[in-house]
Amino acid sequence: MKKQYLSNLNYYKICAMNTNYILTFSCPDTSGIQSKVTSLLYKNFAFLTDVQSYSDIDSNTFFSRTVFTIAELSDEFEKLINEFEQLANDLQMEWSIDLEGKKIKTLIAVSKLGHCLNDLLYRTKFRDMPIEIVGVISNHETYREIVEFHGFDFHYLPIEKNEESRKKQEKEFNSIAEEKNAELIVLARYMQILSADFSSKWLGRCINIHHSFLPSFKGAKPYHQAFDKGVKLIGATSHFVTSDLDEGPIIEQNIERVNHSDSTDDFTRKGNDIESTVLSRSVRWYAEKRILINGTKTIVFN
Repeated sequence: MKKQYLSNLNYYKICAMNTNYILTFSCPDTSGIQSKVTSLLYKNFAFLTDVQSYSDIDSNTFFSRTVFTIAELSDEFEKLINEFEQLANDLQMEWSIDLEGKKIKTLIAVSKLGHCLNDLLYRTKFRDMPIEIVGVISNHETYREIVEFHGFDFHYLPIEKNEESRKKQEKEFNSIAEEKNAELIVLARYMQILSADFSSKWLGRCINIHHSFLPSFKGAKPYHQAFDKGVKLIGATSHFVTSDLDEGPIIEQNIERVNHSDSTDDFTRKGNDIESTVLSRSVRWYAEKRILINGTKTIVFN
């Protein structure tokens, strides 16, 4: 079934005051797709500044990301959208056109470990991370002070050790995300297992950082698992959240060498640095519309 991302042309008339856009799409693969798209853009006076595409033979799916500039005339832009909508229907596309540089409304969740949260707060405020943090949720009070110091809302949602409390807390979590119009949820070492319903609702819009090089060492205490196995490389993995724990499509990974003299504390310290870097890359790439989901995998454009 075809999905359509664009429905409100009034929004795009406003967008047309700015001239830089990102088009992303995927569709069943066939000959001439990129040619048809670029020809339509060219015909509507779009100047293409970056075009990347990938044809996946296994899934028979074509993926593309195009950055383009167009004149600041809303009527011209509306004409382009109408024509592209017809082409997208013909090619059975899933697609979106967004302003380049648009900041994604992002809700962050954290538990007791704050290195990834602190890194995102810093990068958002001082390193031009293209997100708008609409709040931070935690089942602990630990990071209230630093979150509020940076000027963001902090939501303390404690969880008791029973299923009823977990369900109530997750319902509040979801309500906050909806009220804030969150476009992305980031689990920055949020050590809670989300329900299948929550994972399904936010599929493709919820990123988790796992402190191991998946698929190795899933679940709890992966650094201790790695230490016990005597590994020589440790890593971290960011992935989209699904109902299968630590099984979602992988976005980014990185590693660092360790040796026999390193303790579990050394593993953890080195691993925390990797986690922060891997997660921040993934959040940036998501905000810049560089990630497209391909079944159980992802396409990540440079």
